[in-house]
Amino acid sequence: MTDFIHVQRKAFAYITSGTRLLVFTHPNHPEAGIQVPAGTVEPGETPEEAVMREAAEETGLTSLCLQRWIGRDVFDAHPFGRAEFHDRWFYHLTCKETPPERWTHGESASANGSHDFIPFAFFWIDLEGHLPELIAGHDRFVDDLRQRLQIG
Repeated sequence: MTDFIHVQRKAFAYITSGTRLLVFTHPNHPEAGIQVPAGTVEPGETPEEAVMREAAEETGLTSLCLQRWIGRDVFDAHPFGRAEFHDRWFYHLTCKETPPERWTHGESASANGSHDFIPFAFFWIDLEGHLPELIAGHDRFVDDLRQRLQIG
C-alpha cells in the first residue's frame, strides 16, 4: 500500500501601509488566532495571481499592489486537523489607498463548500513595535519583510 501526501499550494499576503502590517481575526472563531490574508492557489492560477485574488476577496481593499515575492516554505497542517501539507508562497503587497484603522469584511464561500458569510475583523499592527503571535507560522517571513522595509 502506498501512502499519498496531499499538498495544497497556498499564497500569503503581507499587506503593508507604511510600517503597518494588516492582520485579522475571526470574530465567530477566536481560536483561529491572528492571521494574515491567505488562501489556496486554484488550478491554473499562479501563486502571484492567487495572492492578489485572495487579498482582495478577504480584505475588500481595491488598490493593492504586488511588490515582491518574499519566500516559500512547507507547513505541516496535521496538528491543525488537516491531513495535508501546505506549499506556502509569501508575498509583500502595499495598500495604495488610505485604509481604515479597523474594519470587518469577509467571504461567502469556505473550504467546506458552505456559502455562509465568514466575517474577518481587520486591523493594523506596527512592524516597528511588538508583533502579536500569529497562528500557524503566518509570521514565517515577517523578519524578512522588516529587513526589506528597513525596519528595526
